[in-house]
Amino acid sequence: MLNVYLSGEIHTDWREQIIAGAEGLDVTFNSPVTDHAASDDCGVAILGNEPNKYWHDHKGAMINAIRTRKGIADADVVVVRFGDKYKQWNAAFDAGYAAALGKSLIILHGADHQHALKEVDAAALAVAEEPAQVVDILRYVLTGGLPG
Repeated sequence: MLNVYLSGEIHTDWREQIIAGAEGLDVTFNSPVTDHAASDDCGVAILGNEPNKYWHDHKGAMINAIRTRKGIADADVVVVRFGDKYKQWNAAFDAGYAAALGKSLIILHGADHQHALKEVDAAALAVAEEPAQVVDILRYVLTGGLPG
């Protein structure tokens, strides 16, 4: 069984593509909460309202960090996706945290991010441009089989 944590952007269906592509493999997937509003508001929903936006965000970030730290710590492989639309500072942090823990790290982004993410890419064991490539890596790790 391979435990894979899927971190990064939440605006496309890349997670669903990987999960669907890995069907039949002995893999479990975990991820952060991908409902943007729930992720942003979890702190105040659980611990109480905050009039100051800084503390509102801070409460949410701390509660989300509990989930993220657990997911990354338990993972055999961490996949971090950087999307085109927004800068994902949290994804860069997750990649660094995973690297610091010695986790097998796969970075997923388009060619246009190669320069901006060169240090993050250097910490990874693989850098993929498409979710299908991540699936091929997982399949190879588990079975030794090549794509095709």
